[in-house]
Amino acid sequence: MSNALKKNALALAIVAGLGMSGAAFANETTSSINGRVLTPTGQPAAGTEVIIIHIPSGTTKVATVNDAGIFTAKGLRVGGPYKVILDSNEYQDADVDDIFLSLGRAYDLSVELENASNSAIETITVTGDISRAVAYSENGPSANFNLEQLQDFPAINRNISDIVRMDPRISVDESRGDINAIQCAGKSPRFNSLTLDGVRMNDSFGLNANGYPTERMPFSYDAIEQVAVELAPFDVTYGGFTACNINAVTKSGANEVYGGMFIDYTNNNMRGDSLEGDKVNIGDYNETRYGVNVGLPIIEDKVFLFAAYEKQQGTNLFNRGPIGSGAVEEIGLSQAALDEIAEIAKTKYQYDPGGIPTSLDNEDEKLLIKLDWNINDAHRFAFTYNYNDGNNFTESDGDLDEFEFENHLYERGAELNSYSGALYSDWTDSFSTEMRVGYLKLDNRQNSVGGTDFGEMRVKVDGVNVYLGGDDSRQANDLNYDLFNLSLRGYYYMDNGHNLTFGYERDTLDVFNLFVQHTETEIRFNSIEDFRDGYASAIYYNNAPSGNPNDAAADWGYSANSVYFQDAFYPTDNLRVVAGLRYDWYETSDSPIENPEFVESYGFSNSTNLDGEGLLQPRLGLTYELDTDTVIRGGVGLFTGGNPNVWLSNNFSNNNVLQFGQRGKDFGYTDGSRSLFDSDVVYLGLEDGVPNGPGYGVPSELYNAVAAGDGRNFELNYLDPNFKLPSEWKISTGVTHIFPQDYVLNADLLVSISKDAAIVKRADLEQTGTTDEGYPIYESTKLGAFVLTNTNETSTSYTASLGISKSHENGISWMAGYAYNDAEDVQPMTSSVAFSNYVNRAFFDPQEEVVSRSNYNVRHRFTANFNWSKELIAGYETTVSLFGLLTEGEPYSLTLSADDSFGIYKFSPFLDETNNVLPVGGVRNSEIGSWWGKVDMQVTQQMPAFSAEHKSEAFIVIDNLTNLLNDDWGILEKANFPGNVTIGEKAEGRIGDASLWEIRVGLRYEF
Repeated sequence: MSNALKKNALALAIVAGLGMSGAAFANETTSSINGRVLTPTGQPAAGTEVIIIHIPSGTTKVATVNDAGIFTAKGLRVGGPYKVILDSNEYQDADVDDIFLSLGRAYDLSVELENASNSAIETITVTGDISRAVAYSENGPSANFNLEQLQDFPAINRNISDIVRMDPRISVDESRGDINAIQCAGKSPRFNSLTLDGVRMNDSFGLNANGYPTERMPFSYDAIEQVAVELAPFDVTYGGFTACNINAVTKSGANEVYGGMFIDYTNNNMRGDSLEGDKVNIGDYNETRYGVNVGLPIIEDKVFLFAAYEKQQGTNLFNRGPIGSGAVEEIGLSQAALDEIAEIAKTKYQYDPGGIPTSLDNEDEKLLIKLDWNINDAHRFAFTYNYNDGNNFTESDGDLDEFEFENHLYERGAELNSYSGALYSDWTDSFSTEMRVGYLKLDNRQNSVGGTDFGEMRVKVDGVNVYLGGDDSRQANDLNYDLFNLSLRGYYYMDNGHNLTFGYERDTLDVFNLFVQHTETEIRFNSIEDFRDGYASAIYYNNAPSGNPNDAAADWGYSANSVYFQDAFYPTDNLRVVAGLRYDWYETSDSPIENPEFVESYGFSNSTNLDGEGLLQPRLGLTYELDTDTVIRGGVGLFTGGNPNVWLSNNFSNNNVLQFGQRGKDFGYTDGSRSLFDSDVVYLGLEDGVPNGPGYGVPSELYNAVAAGDGRNFELNYLDPNFKLPSEWKISTGVTHIFPQDYVLNADLLVSISKDAAIVKRADLEQTGTTDEGYPIYESTKLGAFVLTNTNETSTSYTASLGISKSHENGISWMAGYAYNDAEDVQPMTSSVAFSNYVNRAFFDPQEEVVSRSNYNVRHRFTANFNWSKELIAGYETTVSLFGLLTEGEPYSLTLSADDSFGIYKFSPFLDETNNVLPVGGVRNSEIGSWWGKVDMQVTQQMPAFSAEHKSEAFIVIDNLTNLLNDDWGILEKANFPGNVTIGEKAEGRIGDASLWEIRVGLRYEF
């Protein structure tokens, strides 16, 4: 094999093999070509004209080879094919055909021209290779997925999470229904970033575990051209994350009309109904998805349109029920107990709690429209509009020791509208720019199924908490935000071979967040008997003094700015260096309302914000071509971003000025001396037309106290005045090597070192002693408060990965990979609420700062993909794609019981009466969850179409084929959130949704 062909084969392997190498730019929506054109004697072929043509659209870009023999073309559409024409006045012309470009990756084109006298042929034509799309500029671990992979992979959810899980370093949490959170290298999905055509599509506020601002992926699956996931790119244009960035670019119209349509379907008869020999009741449901997409020219070679529409009419399943119900997850209480609670609610409280939930219908609708305008050969404009509106119905209290009646469930939904425009300009052969403007508006909704005119009630039965009424966190809950972004980027190519990149970016976020718990009360009872008689163990009420929760909403925002400069150059023919600096800083004029009592207690104001806070981030990336078979890469860089804004929003909402709280124990309601049905209890704040009684109204003593601004408030939230932007150093090295017979090996090592990670602590506690067992004794010496602060502890995470791949000429291709993760953190920060972040973890001392294994760590993960294509029927191809994974479980902690945990700290501090305290000598996340393995499959069969140029096919997707073959296989077991297991109790429960096989059948037509 020649050196040139070997180099091409190596790069091809990088593309085809696991998508596990290369580094893409942040928020990148295009690709580029880096070229080196030499004379027959190896000297720079200066002055050669380079014409780059995008064949589908006719888009043309012209460049000139400089004195160093180099040309660069930026802002090119992803995909292809492209044709490159090298027009020389001195040497023989050359054409390079069939070039395909990958998202954010430079195509490395090296051509040595021939003497014109050597041949009678005017132009020499060679064929490009998609392999060159990776070039040799990669310097950090990433994964890139092209259109073919998106179409052929068994993506049963039509979500990019289905695709990125091919990479063993990227774990997808399948234990929570449709959420499918993407966890990169053992990090929280909250620290990811997502962009679509340059617009940030991640959850900018931080409520959703899936990382999206919406309930599902907010754009049509069929609109995607390519997806890249970057774990550690050492390019300064990259920011806004510390875990990984997921970058998607959409298709564009072309000179020829193309498109397609699909429909797929599933129902309860196409899903498993037994696990490990146990019959399970999943309820009746149907789910249909359909969509259409089209690309076409509006003006040939000039203006193009692409549009994609997709809709889902589906079902949320609820797999929980009482003992003997046949539910996937049987909770430890009887049907008779539930019937008794429901009857008491109806007769005594005049409230219907609903039945045992099995399924509720949901919807999701997506629309994307994209316009491309070739203004002239030097300027190109692209505009994208994206719309998504969808919902889910979900549990609020879904642990194994909790049960909810249907009306306690709540709807999660969001409507998203986004707009982005980008102008790509070549001002000279050496200077080009990109200008991008984007705007996103999100309207989030969270509504209790049964409405909010009746508060939440909790009844304890045999160690199980039974919930009815409106969930306490949805009684006054509304969120909407606007995000505006501006990006100005320039590229200057010097004659000495140095490629300079410089730019400025600004993201402006405006938030309206209403979150007031207990506006309709939460009332707890220790037994069914107490529930019947109205003897509460706890009553909670919170509101604005006006009685209108909107007056307690947080209305705030900030702007995040970035400037950067970078130089990319080749000090030798085989070594590429990328070095630069990035500086991020915040601006805001919004501050939390000052609380005078806090100032008096602490001696400083609670109205701190991030204004002026910044961080300088150096980056260095290296790529070295050792020989024609081997590329070595590495780099080091500092990154910041990805911390949920909801943590900041808490400081605006929970300042104990806008809202106040009261508890029933301060008025004799919880000591057994007063019943909620006593004749002297007066209820206020009732809505029109509802019964006068508990749940519908608020006991007058609590209501009047809050109205007077007199409250027993929950702890105030504030930002540490010395808060620093959390950051993470990333250091990586890797190698790609091609063996004989074109077996390709990829290996990478990534080390991440956290700095100033965000944590939540109680600011008012002072240690006054130690118990005999060694537990600290705390006393609150100031106004109760939670502080969002930084830890001084440094946590280090390691990710090592190995992958091998091979493509055969007989229609078979395969890849296999393994990743080892050892990720650490100080606090897992699993929640959007400060109190929940503080208590939803395991600790010996609630104020401790101890580095432990991360909640999101998956130590061992194996993945494999197998594809086979053959014409079993003449002229009609059959394709089979299999994906398998074998993964060790996430960690969990062994803790004391809830009673023992409460007995140690009681109310100093109050830790929610749950099992979160470690025994003496205990370590957070010391235990490892059970292994889980499964295989998914997609079979596609081509069929006759209306035209020879069209394609029609039927497909079947099987999720968890292993469980279909044997109901003992493919069973996922996991510890309850937040991963705390009482010593001596069962550690893990069966996760029905992920364990049961499911089949979808569908039709697809492409033209």
